[in-house]
Amino acid sequence: MSKYLLIMRGTDESNAAMMADIDEMMATTRRFIEEMVKAGVLLAAEGLDDPAQGVVVDFSGEAPVVTDGPYGETKELFGGFFLLDVASKQEAVEWAKRVPAARGSKIEVRRVPGSDEVPQVDQ
Repeated sequence: MSKYLLIMRGTDESNAAMMADIDEMMATTRRFIEEMVKAGVLLAAEGLDDPAQGVVVDFSGEAPVVTDGPYGETKELFGGFFLLDVASKQEAVEWAKRVPAARGSKIEVRRVPGSDEVPQVDQ
């Protein structure tokens, strides 16, 4: 089994559409989460707060610079994730295709490497 992160990305328009019928979206999402739990693939699922409440710590210069949200490029932000433990990338993609997402949203599917795949530093 491999871990895959389904990263939820929205646009201003898709986020507005989702918020317009938030009760239905939440109910549909709860049912989807229940399906993943029953299938034994869900490890974690979280949504994120409004980007305006966050900050960015930028390491481009000599010292880190902290910038408050909101951000100019909202298309680069993600709104939440599902962490799955599945047999293959294709299975992760199949779950991603079933995510209850508003029109215009995108789901990025990324594998989470195991600890045995991370280079070890000799001490």
